[in-house]
Amino acid sequence: MSTSTHKRTVALVTLGCARNDVDSEELAGRLAADGWTLVASAADAEVAVINTCGFIESAKKDSVDALLEAHSLKGNGVTQAVVAVGCMAERYGNELATALPEADAILGFDDYQDISARLQTIISGGSIAAHTPKDRRTLLPIAPSERASARPSDIKLSRKRLDSAPIASLKIASGCDRRCSFCAIPIFRGSFVSRRPTEILDEATWLAEQGASEIFLVSENTTSYGKDFGDLKVLEKMLPELSEIPGIERIRLSYLQPAEMRPSLLQAMVSVPKVVPYFDLSFQHASGTVLRRMRRFGDSEKFLHLIDQIRALAPEAGIRSNVIVGFPGETEEEYRELVDFISKARMDAVGVFGYSDEDQTEALTLENKVAEDVIRRRVEELSSIVDELLNQRAEERIGERVRVLIEDEELQEGRSEHQGPEVDGSTFISFTPGRAAYKVGEYVDAVVTGTDGADLIAQAI
Repeated sequence: MSTSTHKRTVALVTLGCARNDVDSEELAGRLAADGWTLVASAADAEVAVINTCGFIESAKKDSVDALLEAHSLKGNGVTQAVVAVGCMAERYGNELATALPEADAILGFDDYQDISARLQTIISGGSIAAHTPKDRRTLLPIAPSERASARPSDIKLSRKRLDSAPIASLKIASGCDRRCSFCAIPIFRGSFVSRRPTEILDEATWLAEQGASEIFLVSENTTSYGKDFGDLKVLEKMLPELSEIPGIERIRLSYLQPAEMRPSLLQAMVSVPKVVPYFDLSFQHASGTVLRRMRRFGDSEKFLHLIDQIRALAPEAGIRSNVIVGFPGETEEEYRELVDFISKARMDAVGVFGYSDEDQTEALTLENKVAEDVIRRRVEELSSIVDELLNQRAEERIGERVRVLIEDEELQEGRSEHQGPEVDGSTFISFTPGRAAYKVGEYVDAVVTGTDGADLIAQAI
């Protein structure tokens, strides 16, 4: 139990991806178990813990802004300390501590196990030296099959839900073995390590008991799950077991590498009950020459073939991706190849990002950098094209039957099977006079009757 004389209050403010959401709930579980009281707002907490994102420049700025905003609360008579955790804190450590003295502590991933003691030290007036960042890939054996010894043999579930949403992320692995030249994630997240299926099934059962009916499987690279077990089909074997857990209605996969998509996984995703045909494919570009410079595989022809395979098995499948424009050396011809691919792919959601240099990446050292104004022009042009294409794709769905998970009772807004959380479009159920509003967490069978941009409007059956 906590050594404090009263229940300390703590708020967790989470930025970044779904993996960070899971990390925050794991931190919340440890803190609650040690007697801390969790509050929703940093203004009501003695300690504000900011779970930062360190992926791209805009995310880092958002993280700094959140830390400064929390620091500004310290004169309110409640908030006493501001602590940074998460990817940005792990990635920059003592460098961030020097640049941002407003934070009372910068804690790395290794501090998570003892998070309660760390916060207690800070709130009691003590100090904790910011950690020195290291390449976390060096902490595990190079051979994936030799990483089993790095997994604790007895892991207790330590997680507390921070909201009552009907969807919950479930981390199935951590780290990444890929060496994409634009990405620093493996350096601060480490090498790829799969969680044991029993842990995942136990956590999914717990999440269902907490009211989550849609389970969102997340990792840095979901298609690599099981490689360190020596069996890349572990995921295909686990999906049917997940679907049998009482209370789970949907299972959604994320972060799929196109080059690692295999027939058995594709078949499982379109045939296992409750697994939705939703393909979050990390294309990043479509020009083979740009992808080689990115240290990635594939090209426009291979990607379109994969999409054709998916739609042959599941014509109404949802497909989303992210792309980077302005990568070093990207010619106008290579950019136009990307535009042509996006036009032919007919995806349901596409994130368009302009390239920016990232510390400790190979791309930082590449020659032939694309001028900022050219990157800006290409981002604006492709974003405009994407908006129009997504609107067209939404219109193609008019007449389709969809099953909508309600997430906003007032707006009667939810998501169909082909729509992922937060980053994709929504489906709105048309109001019918005399009918009570559907409640958050309900599933509604409906037919798409119209669109609002990339969003769908549907009539309940």
